[in-house]
Amino acid sequence: MKKTLNLGVIGIDHGHIFDMLDEMIKEGCSCNYFWTDGDPLTLQEFNKKYPNIKRKENKEEILNDSSIDMILISSIPVDRAGHSIDALKAGKDVMVDKPGCTTLDQLNNLKNTVKETGKIWSINFSERFHVAAVAKAEELVNEGKIGKVKQTIGTGPHRQGNYERPDWFYNRQSYGGIITDIGSHQIHQFLVFTNSNQAKINHALVENTTKKDMPGFQDFGEVNLTGNGGHGYIRLDWFTPDALPTWGDGRLLILGDKGFIEIRKYTDLAKSEKGNHLFLANNDEVKHIDCSNVKLPYFSNLINDVLNRTETACPQDLTYLSMELAIKAQEQAEKK
Repeated sequence: MKKTLNLGVIGIDHGHIFDMLDEMIKEGCSCNYFWTDGDPLTLQEFNKKYPNIKRKENKEEILNDSSIDMILISSIPVDRAGHSIDALKAGKDVMVDKPGCTTLDQLNNLKNTVKETGKIWSINFSERFHVAAVAKAEELVNEGKIGKVKQTIGTGPHRQGNYERPDWFYNRQSYGGIITDIGSHQIHQFLVFTNSNQAKINHALVENTTKKDMPGFQDFGEVNLTGNGGHGYIRLDWFTPDALPTWGDGRLLILGDKGFIEIRKYTDLAKSEKGNHLFLANNDEVKHIDCSNVKLPYFSNLINDVLNRTETACPQDLTYLSMELAIKAQEQAEKK
């Protein structure tokens, strides 16, 4: 019986493809071919890091390869839904970088295609699936360490930097807007930790503070939600200062009725340049947990889901709802 997957890659426009591919290779997957449109800024690094993964002339060569089980997609965000649909229709399961789509029409087409094909469309929400401290927090919450979760506060700060960015990075229609793009991470975590399967958007806002000459760019956003399991507040920005040793001081505060958890995902400010710090406070203890050696369960679970046609890595409906709320919040913010 087959115990691993053969992968193909379509679109390497975003650097998230490196972590996506690395984690799957760590789990024993193989990858021989990729295709990408044009010459993205990531191409030279991709070729250097994966010299044995050969580029195909067109994506159809990958889609028509019967030896490939799953497609990894990290193209320009607006193109991800189309590539996903093509892959699903070709009989491939899909792991796509977030945002997995940028419009509600795209999302509806994806839902229909998944239903028709029976294949998996999984979004790699890296701020959950690549962060060991978040995996540990899920474990602690499920054990009842902070009681019933009432609220999450999630921050998604990023650094603009002085390095070269592709044109699509500043084009609203291409990247989907700051809430769709970055906020989908935090909305997904809000749903997970409050155990909500429906939610309403109370407030959403986006702004462009730093690049008035690029009207499609958004460098600040916030969202407030109420779910049927709890509440959520989300703040997003592109304001990370140069002195910070990482691209963003991403944090997640999970408030329960018997305690709380704070996650410092990528750094512990002025103390440690390492990430994966978790702080737990409840009625029995207050402690810091270094989560750097905690296993990331998403990737092995997703492989098993593909092999066994199960749904353990992330429920499909949760993936849909995460994107639906992110896109609706983006639309609501832009109506103001």
